Amino acid sequence: MAMQFYASPEQIMRDRSELARKGIARGRSAVVLSYEGGVLFVAENLSSTLHKVSEIYDRIGFAAVGRYNEFENLRRAGVRMADLNGLSYDRRDVNGLALANAYAQTLGAIFTEQSKPFEVEICVAEVGATPEDDALYRLTYDGSVNDEPGRMAMGGQAESISGVLKAQHRPEMSLSEAVRVAMQALSSVGGEGGASRTIAANQLEVAVLDRRRVGRTFRRITGAALTALLDGDASAGAAPAPGRAQTPTMPTEEANKPITSAGSADLEGQQSEQPEG
Repeated sequence: MAMQFYASPEQIMRDRSELARKGIARGRSAVVLSYEGGVLFVAENLSSTLHKVSEIYDRIGFAAVGRYNEFENLRRAGVRMADLNGLSYDRRDVNGLALANAYAQTLGAIFTEQSKPFEVEICVAEVGATPEDDALYRLTYDGSVNDEPGRMAMGGQAESISGVLKAQHRPEMSLSEAVRVAMQALSSVGGEGGASRTIAANQLEVAVLDRRRVGRTFRRITGAALTALLDGDASAGAAPAPGRAQTPTMPTEEANKPITSAGSADLEGQQSEQPEG
């Protein structure tokens, strides 16, 4: 008759935590921070199709590090939850805190009930009217959730990267300044002997939640617009002024994504001003 080995609950939890932490640390890092015009996401990503940064809803974004298949399942579940709540009630009732709480419950249940935890760390970000109103929620593999103070780093050598962000980050930064700070933080670690390194533009995945837009605020920054931002062009990647034609390099041309929401206050005001008949 085979004998089962006994392990205390404390040892099981420690083993699961160690497994998850090691898996997350092996991944490439991601940075999320608030700036004057919205919330910026910058992640090291060598793939152009497997995204670490994505849109969840009108003013909510998602970033993750760790195992792709696991955080992609979480992202898809978050999109379904946000869509369901938006259709059932109102688009403005969907917020980042409710989504973060749902993720915390899911990750906590997986950590305690399943033999293998999710090797992921995620950020749910919601853009507000001002940088002070932005909300960044960090969720870890065991379901812990923290409200971050306008900046955060995940994966890899996150503590060292966070130190650079803390020293350089300012909420009133422009987009170009924010991108350069994120780039400086990510490149400060990972070189030979712990030295800094150089990261090419094609190794980065960059996106923003633009607080100046009505409705859907998420947009990606790629190609020439990203290169110009890294070179210090403050106008690159910015939303075009009203009436100005968009150039092919602008990220808002991507897939002709709609930028307005039927539930936005501005559109409701426009509809109410239309004459009857």
